[in-house]
Amino acid sequence: MKISKTSSASQEMAEMILAVVNQIPYAKVATYGQIARLAGLPKHARLVGRVLSHLNADTDIPWYRVINAQAKISVKQLDEHGHNIQQQKLMQEGICFRGDRVDLKRYQWDGRVEI
Repeated sequence: MKISKTSSASQEMAEMILAVVNQIPYAKVATYGQIARLAGLPKHARLVGRVLSHLNADTDIPWYRVINAQAKISVKQLDEHGHNIQQQKLMQEGICFRGDRVDLKRYQWDGRVEI
């Protein structure tokens, strides 16, 4: 992924973030802060959000599995029917919502990569 007008250091950080996001298993979620930590960029949760916001709509990267620390969806993109795209994608994977929150005890990724 190329982010326009970035330095090579910024590009490298973006690639580190996306490599971690790509490892989130099916039917699991991770928080922005968790992704930053796992990418070796603690305290850069906002950068994770910024990187994900620059992805193309047709990307294979599972951006929708990343939620905020309050277990809520941050992205407010709606489909043509007015449904939240991120919530719909998570529900298609079997992730249930309690109100507007995901049960992190049940669905949060433990950070381990399954081989």
